[in-house]
Amino acid sequence: MMDRIAAILGAARRERVFSAAAWSYGDAKGPWGRGMLGTLAWDDADGAGCPDVAESSLWDLASVTKPIVAMAVMSLVESGELTLDDTIGDHLADYRDTDKAGIAVRDLLTHTSGIPGQIPLFQWNPTSDGLLRAIRTLPLLAPAGTEVVYSSQGFIVLGLIAEAASGMPLDDLVRCRVLEPAGTTDTGFGLPENRRAEAVATEDDPWRGRMVQGEVHDENAVVLGRPAGHAGLFATLADLEALGQALCARGAGHGGRLLSSSSYRVMIAPRTDHLRLRRTLGWQGVDPVGSPAGDLVGPNGFGHTGFTGTSIWVDPEAGRYSVLLTNRVHPTRSSPAFNRVRRAVNNVAFAAPTTTHPPTADH
Repeated sequence: MMDRIAAILGAARRERVFSAAAWSYGDAKGPWGRGMLGTLAWDDADGAGCPDVAESSLWDLASVTKPIVAMAVMSLVESGELTLDDTIGDHLADYRDTDKAGIAVRDLLTHTSGIPGQIPLFQWNPTSDGLLRAIRTLPLLAPAGTEVVYSSQGFIVLGLIAEAASGMPLDDLVRCRVLEPAGTTDTGFGLPENRRAEAVATEDDPWRGRMVQGEVHDENAVVLGRPAGHAGLFATLADLEALGQALCARGAGHGGRLLSSSSYRVMIAPRTDHLRLRRTLGWQGVDPVGSPAGDLVGPNGFGHTGFTGTSIWVDPEAGRYSVLLTNRVHPTRSSPAFNRVRRAVNNVAFAAPTTTHPPTADH
């Protein structure tokens, strides 16, 4: 099965869908199969001259940041610092006179807030204050709870609520409540200057006028200039494996418990089956057609994708996870072949027979 995934991803690389890929699938005890291929960037027609992707390579997780932040929010619900029915206005004073004051935390987590999400606010708001002001004044697309509208802006607001409720900066909160209990060692918001060369390159970005490597790809996150709820985390393959294992273990990580069993159960329960798309609290569910999870994950599977070409999916009933990391936006974001590649990799991962864990795996 591992060879089959390598073949799928190797063929995609030859078609220049991405320059690098890493993958892992397994259960709560560790990976059954894992690997990586390619180079940190395209240097010439073959990628010759660029460093090979390695265990230490750092991947821009993009929107895979969202469910990680959502788990920090769920930990605040556990500790009584938040409830799912708390509203934006309860925690953010500058929203109390807006049409968003009554939107609940649960609506932000399920993308049913009505706050528009696919708007390049960075193009008209070059400062953090201006961008946050623009979010406050965006007209709602629908009343809260009535429609699934994917909203990065909603998760930016959710990150602000988490900071206000906890009294902690978002990066510290996520590290203490999620990353350390999961047992990750290299995941965090942004990268120090001395580690940027270890990052997998993303886009040759016309907005920045250069190739992006070691800086967050999401432009709104760049303008915010601070840890945000929607994007900005970088991680290694080993760290995403640790997260996958913790989720297969119903919230028990290598460094402690991320979530109680009650929180885990509530978090992964479908919330929007009466609407167009299936969402849980912070996670994508398995939609009936075209799910990026593929065709073989169980009906209660959950996961998330990232615009840069990253994803993590979990089948809680089978106790399996599948992680795929690529830089499919390199050098440009036009990569129509990638969706099928991701589905094919997940199909192989979730079809893999139960196996013993490789003795070389460090998990």
